Amino acid sequence: MSKKHVFLSQVFMTFIMAATMSGLLGMIFSGGPSVEWLSTWPRQFIIAWPIAFILTMFAWPASMALAGRALRFSPRGGSRS
Repeated sequence: MSKKHVFLSQVFMTFIMAATMSGLLGMIFSGGPSVEWLSTWPRQFIIAWPIAFILTMFAWPASMALAGRALRFSPRGGSRS
């Protein structure tokens, strides 16, 4: 996978996750869908997206390494693709 592909995947994935998590958690903690929730969601998203993006710069390689180790040591032996 090229570096451009990885970078663009992180942009899209963190956008989707930041939007859904900030939206859902904001809705849960504000008591459901409301004008207040809708007015605060964009701000929460703008804060969450860069944080999520920066964290994935470290978490993605670590999670790939952990997945590789878990599959290598699984009882079934895992399959390499």
